[in-house]
Amino acid sequence: MEEALRALLLASGGVTAHVQTRVNFGRHPQGEPLPALVLSTVSDREGLTLRGPDGLQQARVQIDCYAGSYGAAKQLSRAVRAVLHGHSGGGFQGVFLDGARDLREPGDDTGRPFRVSLDFLTIYSA
Repeated sequence: MEEALRALLLASGGVTAHVQTRVNFGRHPQGEPLPALVLSTVSDREGLTLRGPDGLQQARVQIDCYAGSYGAAKQLSRAVRAVLHGHSGGGFQGVFLDGARDLREPGDDTGRPFRVSLDFLTIYSA
């Protein structure tokens, strides 16, 4: 799922216009420029029926949209939403936006990036 989700974002001209190839799971490499996307799997569970596994997985993925200004972070988040919300195909049964938050990284005001966090529910074939 992780590779397919990253590939889906990198295939979008609307997303890559902002981040080029800076779409990573776990963390943004130190020293790399912004804007960037950082993806984190928050939960991942197997779908079950009374007869056992149903062959589907459901995962919650947080996508953090980092940029040097609030406006740039917000524009990036809108590009991500446009690609993912309601998407199906390529192994995904469905990808749905579940929540969004506007944040600022802690610390003093100098050089702190702005962040918009998006939570997506993904249902995909195991």
